Amino acid sequence: MASPYIERILKARVYDVAIESPLEHAARLSRRLGNHVRLKREDLQEVFSFKLRGAYNKIAHLAESAARRGVICASAGNHAQGVALAARKRGIPALIVMPETTPQIKVQAVADLGAEIVLHGNEYDSAYDHALTLARERNLVFVHPFDDPDVIAGQGTIGMEILRQSGGNLDAIFVPIGGGGLMAGIAVFVKYLHPNVKIIGVEPEDAAAMYESLRAGRRVTLDRVGIFADGVAVKRVGEETFNLCRQYVDEVLLVDTDEICAAIQSVFEDTRSIVEPAGALAVAGLQKWVEREGWKDKRLVAVNTGANMNFDRLRHVAERADLGGEREALLAVEIPEERGSFLRFCERLGRRSITEFNYRYEAGRAAQIFVGFALSRGRGERDSVVAELRAAGYPVTDMTDNEMAKLHVRYMVGGHARGIENELLYRFEFPERPGALLRFLQAVGSRWNITLFHYRNHGSDYGRVMAGIQVPPAERTEFMEHLQDLHYAYTEETANPAYRIFLGG
Repeated sequence: MASPYIERILKARVYDVAIESPLEHAARLSRRLGNHVRLKREDLQEVFSFKLRGAYNKIAHLAESAARRGVICASAGNHAQGVALAARKRGIPALIVMPETTPQIKVQAVADLGAEIVLHGNEYDSAYDHALTLARERNLVFVHPFDDPDVIAGQGTIGMEILRQSGGNLDAIFVPIGGGGLMAGIAVFVKYLHPNVKIIGVEPEDAAAMYESLRAGRRVTLDRVGIFADGVAVKRVGEETFNLCRQYVDEVLLVDTDEICAAIQSVFEDTRSIVEPAGALAVAGLQKWVEREGWKDKRLVAVNTGANMNFDRLRHVAERADLGGEREALLAVEIPEERGSFLRFCERLGRRSITEFNYRYEAGRAAQIFVGFALSRGRGERDSVVAELRAAGYPVTDMTDNEMAKLHVRYMVGGHARGIENELLYRFEFPERPGALLRFLQAVGSRWNITLFHYRNHGSDYGRVMAGIQVPPAERTEFMEHLQDLHYAYTEETANPAYRIFLGG
C-alpha cells in the first residue's frame, strides 16, 4: 500500500504554486515544554494554507479534455483557495461551494482568485452534497478536499520536506485531522522511511470524526460538528484516508476550544503570526501530549496548517487562551455583604494579578463575586488558592472549567439592586501592574460601601474599573476631595442611561 503513494508523493507537482515551507525552531515553546519543538510553517504559503498542494497536484494531473470542462469543489475555505489558485494557474474555470458559516476572510480570498462562489448549508457536508449535484448538472470535475490519491500525495510532500529538513531525526510529528488527507499523506511517507517516528493526529473534541472512526474500527458519521475550528469541521472522514490512518497513525488526540486558543497564543509568541484554529491544532496536541507523557528533550514537529483567521475572532481567542494554557483561574466566591469585605478578600489573594472582578450589591448577609486571577504554576496553584480561601472561611466554587460560566455568566453578573440609596457610579483608570487592584481598593478605602464592581485586565497599560459607591449627600464634598487626592483618572457615570436602564438601584 505504501509504495504507490511514495512514488506519487515523489512525483507530485506542487512547486509550481507552493514553496518548501520552513521548519522553524520554536524557541519559547521549546524552553517552556523542555523539548525541541519545530513548526512546519504551511501558514506561509501563498494562500496561507497547505491546501494548495493537494489541489494543484490533482488539477495538474487532469487530462486536457477534462480540465477544459472546469472544476468544482466543496470547502470551508482553505481547499477552496487552493482549487481557485490551481485553476487560475491552469487557465480553467472553477466553481467553489462553501458553507454559509465560512469566515468572510476565506470567502473574499476565493473571490479574489477569480472563482465562482456558491454558499450553501451550515457545514462542510451540506456544501459537499450540493457540490456533487452541481458537478453532475454542469459536467464539472469534482476535486475532493481529502479523499483522492492525487490530493493525498500533494499533501504528503509536507512529510517529505519535514524528513529532508530534519534528517528524519525526530521523535514525533503532530498533524491536524479534518477529513484526513494531510495526515494520510504525511503518515504514509514518514512511516515508510522512519517507522519509529510517532505520528500523532489532533482533532477538536467537537469534530472528532477520525478519532471516533478509529475507535469503532469503521468510518462513522457524526451527528453534528463544532465550527470553531472550521477548517476541520467534517462529519465523516474519507474512505481512503481512514484506511491509511488506520495503518500508519499512532494515536489521535482530542483538544478543546481553550486548548486551541492557548496554542494560537503559543504560536504567536514564537512566530508573531496568528494561525487559525484548525492551524493551531497540532501545537495544541503537542502541548497536551508532552504534559500527559512527561516527555523531555524529545524532537517534536507540529504542522501549522493555516492562517486564514477572521479578525473578529481574535477577541474570543484572547479571552480563552489564558484559560486553555492554565494561566488564569475563574472563581465564584461568597463574601460578607459589609463594608471592607472587598478589601479583606483582595488582601487574602495578596499580590496575585487579578484579571477580573465582577460584583453587584445583593440585599442580605452575603454577596457573590466572580473573580479571575493569573496563574504562574498552572492547575496546582489554582487548587492551592481554592484551598487557602476555603480554609479562611470563604465558600468557593471553581468556574475555570465551567463552559456556561466562561461563555455567558461572567458577562451577566450584575443587574438591578433594589433599595440602594445614594449610589454613585464611576469609571476609573489606573496604571496596570501586579497588585494594582489591591492598591486601588486600599486607596478608595473602606469608609464608603462599594455596591457594584467590574474589573477586567485586558493586557493593556491601564486597568479599568467601574464601581458603584454609596455616598450620603453630606459626605460628597469629602468624597470628591478624596478622589482628587488619589490621582486616578475618573469619570462619573451616575447619569449614564446604560446605568439607569441595566444596573441602577
